[in-house]
Amino acid sequence: MDNPRFLPKGAISVDVSYDGPPKAFYFLLLPNTTMLAFSAAIEPLRISNQLSRKQLFEWYVLSTDGEPVTCSNGIRVQADHSVHDLEKGAFVFVCSGTQPMRSFNTNVLNWIRRQKAHGCEFGGICTGAFALAKAGVIGTRNFTVHWENRPGFCENFPTMEPTQNLYEIDGKLRTCGGGHASTDMMLEVIEELFGNALANNVSEMCLHRRLGEGGSKQVSPVSALLGTRNAKLIEAVQIMRENIETQLSLEAIADQASLSRRHMERLFRQHTNMSPGRFYNELRLDRAFALLNETNLSVSEIAFASGFSSTDRLSVHFRNRFRISPHNFRRSWSEETHPE
Repeated sequence: MDNPRFLPKGAISVDVSYDGPPKAFYFLLLPNTTMLAFSAAIEPLRISNQLSRKQLFEWYVLSTDGEPVTCSNGIRVQADHSVHDLEKGAFVFVCSGTQPMRSFNTNVLNWIRRQKAHGCEFGGICTGAFALAKAGVIGTRNFTVHWENRPGFCENFPTMEPTQNLYEIDGKLRTCGGGHASTDMMLEVIEELFGNALANNVSEMCLHRRLGEGGSKQVSPVSALLGTRNAKLIEAVQIMRENIETQLSLEAIADQASLSRRHMERLFRQHTNMSPGRFYNELRLDRAFALLNETNLSVSEIAFASGFSSTDRLSVHFRNRFRISPHNFRRSWSEETHPE
């Protein structure tokens, strides 16, 4: 019998020739889950049921203890259940957000491993792949995380590299970078299960333009960020981005970009209002900021991973930009309550 919770009424209908049982989707919300990414994953399921006038999907919110979960925006979401053993073939999505390495504990990891062994299909939303990687369920399959958290992921799991795509579906592993990429991923899941017509109509109801494939990149091209299509400047910035830990001299960057040092200086000042040295330093500080937030590396390790020659050098530049020392910044994050 259909459950009214999962079968809302609507003014538009789409014929779907399916009379089987509903597909069960479970969303494990970890502390500081990103609400946008979570809701953008659930709404396509709800709209699928509404359009088809059938209970194609049912969805449940899980938390570690059955209590409400506080999202990164401070709003608390009520859970349907605490984590428990699920039916074989259920779809499980681990949802996370800020401070992903602090959002799970051994009990969560063991639960993920147990459900995986029982035949559940797993996915990660936003930074959910951190927990999946720690639980050992990703293996060699393609996956992704939000671009902001990519450096921290690579430091925590140096043998694994997330793609920069909006989402990845590799066999029974489904991951996305969060935000509206959750909708793109779910639309592909809907198409896989119930066809292109339903997926396209759900997309229209969401006022969402489908990108067609997960291969679209999360981050805008450097040209868009810089506001210029100057190929040489773009190449120089790419070289800097690819050499954060092992810092190159400005002469080496100019040489690799086939620029004179003076010409490179002019391009940076014209398009970024910074010298190339300062621009490069800002990229390194961005990396240090991310690693302080999302890894357990020491400040000295972070200094070297961000291309600074010493902790003192990092501290001087970090304080100048963020008005706080790296140690005090780390301490302020550590005061947050960890999951039990």
